[in-house]
Amino acid sequence: MDDAEFEREALEALNALPKKFRRLLGNVEVVVEKRPSKRLLRDMGCDVDEALYGLYEGTPLSERSVFDPPALPDRITLFSEPLQEDFPDPDELRREIRYTVVHEVAHFFGMDDDEIEDLGY
Repeated sequence: MDDAEFEREALEALNALPKKFRRLLGNVEVVVEKRPSKRLLRDMGCDVDEALYGLYEGTPLSERSVFDPPALPDRITLFSEPLQEDFPDPDELRREIRYTVVHEVAHFFGMDDDEIEDLGY
């Protein structure tokens, strides 16, 4: 899957979210990068060889206040190379892109990994 196709799949995953959630994502930037840097992995406490598929950076909605100053856009990054390496089958890759998008959007809404896992993601 080339970069343009990968980005289209990510956008389709976002567009498939229920409208009540999508409308809250206006200040969220979604980007695709090849892979996380070794420094990022170390800063996150991950092994430098660990596969990271996505990352949410920002302040979750559940931690915001109307008294907070205007925030920079939150950011969801999808890492294409680890996903493509671990899911060489195109259908599995599409499914995992969708799964990763939902997972990172859930972080934006304030859910931790255990809560997301309880939902089946």
